Amino acid sequence: MNYNETKETIMNYIVARIPFIGINTIEKGRTLSLLREISKETNTNMKVHSMSNGFTNLVSGEVYNNDKLLMGALDFIAKELQTSENQIYVLSDVSDLDTENITSRYLADLANLAEEKSSVIIVITANPIWVQLQRQGMMVDFELPDEEEIFNLVVESIRPYQNQITIEWDKNDVMEVANILLGLSSVEIKNVIATLIAGGSLLKDDLVQLKFAKDSMFSDINGLEKITVEEDLAFGGLKNLKEWLDEKAKLLNPEKREQMKQRGIKPPRGILLMGVPGCGKSLSSKAIAQRWQRPLYRLDFATIQGRYVGQSEQQLKEAFDTAEHVSPCILWIDEIEKGLAGDNDSSGVTQRLIGQFLFWLQECKKDVFVVATANNVDKLPPELLRKGRFDELFFIDLPTSNERKEIINLYLNKYFEKTENTEIINQLLPLTENYSGSDIEAVLRDLAYNCIAENIEITQQMVIDAFKNSVSMYNTNKEKVEKIRNWAKDRTINASAEESKPVETAPVQQPVQPTYTPPVTPNPVPPTGSTTPTTF
Repeated sequence: MNYNETKETIMNYIVARIPFIGINTIEKGRTLSLLREISKETNTNMKVHSMSNGFTNLVSGEVYNNDKLLMGALDFIAKELQTSENQIYVLSDVSDLDTENITSRYLADLANLAEEKSSVIIVITANPIWVQLQRQGMMVDFELPDEEEIFNLVVESIRPYQNQITIEWDKNDVMEVANILLGLSSVEIKNVIATLIAGGSLLKDDLVQLKFAKDSMFSDINGLEKITVEEDLAFGGLKNLKEWLDEKAKLLNPEKREQMKQRGIKPPRGILLMGVPGCGKSLSSKAIAQRWQRPLYRLDFATIQGRYVGQSEQQLKEAFDTAEHVSPCILWIDEIEKGLAGDNDSSGVTQRLIGQFLFWLQECKKDVFVVATANNVDKLPPELLRKGRFDELFFIDLPTSNERKEIINLYLNKYFEKTENTEIINQLLPLTENYSGSDIEAVLRDLAYNCIAENIEITQQMVIDAFKNSVSMYNTNKEKVEKIRNWAKDRTINASAEESKPVETAPVQQPVQPTYTPPVTPNPVPPTGSTTPTTF
């Protein structure tokens, strides 16, 4: 429940004289502020106990009892209820109520006495409460601030500095900030904004940095690995996928998000990328994070597998909870079929993990965009592929000739700082037929190693010879690739604008038993009568 809903609920419980009210929250200060508002509006006297002050009046601060220990506070309540009625007590520092022990039994007994005396005992805690004690009254979950409350917190934090610092934020920017800071407590939100204000300005560029601000607050990330994405990351081809992402990026706008919220439409939930190994599924996950300017986290199902009953499910839940806390973010689930395959699983753990994942994917209300990748389509559970689970299923095939041209240019520029050269590209296109993007990168990277080691300049002939002496992934896994292609046909959307086709001309002759052959190194001083090797 949000702030107003929680306030109304607790107010109704107090009016109804529910003897025991448990407030589940990690924000003691925010909860006390809420109770202080209720005390003023209902003109009731609330006595709050803390380990620093003992029992005091929640509004005036008047001291009733100096005993700062919990057992002393319970004794004070017991003594007062012997002679008084219509009392309201708030215990703000309580622990060890999750099991049956002397503290929980004592509090349960006081709840019975409070019922007789038309009084109320309120407990603020972030820990579970003993079931028998819960049944003495009502429990309330006080959730972290929602977007509306965060919006108001940010506005209130900024208002005193409007004439003192440069503020570029407009209403839409503050709405974006509110979405970014979801998952933080009110104190954490105020600290983040105060840090920006201390810098002397609130600029639109700060919004990008804010998206990564929560990283430092969640250093111990259960089941998740923080992935650092290079600022200059680029990937070639995949026009359909890029256009789909750009279209969905429009929905990240605060106004669009508010329109979806009013219509009961959830933001984009995620995509499933399947296809040929080495064709850019993992790279696409990183590129999406860069394209949308969001932090990227990788979920490895292997790290959440536990030996004990219920351990895997609990660790998966903690990973999802953490992803929601650091939202908005991209959650990358690499090779999802390995974690959800369920081969030889007689314990039922895999089926429970599948159900847990699908339920979370459907019900998650936070801004977490899932990018799941898969290689072995036969291992994917059918429940995962049902229409509506993901926003879209994309198939990433071997790059087409146009995409290979883009990829070759990309890596020539990256490793050799060479701009586009039509002559060399035209010679390489037939040589790289059925090469994956990682195949092309590997050949050019090895060539770069050789050039650096030998302190030589790259030539066109060296590039051509390097590809002639290499073997593509397709040639070593042809049956597997064709099987994946056949499965994806009519089941998925091709991530490329055009389909990749098998080789129709005679393939380039490959060595029978490929071995490492270093690229041809030109003689620095050409023999008499020879010509200088062609360079870029």
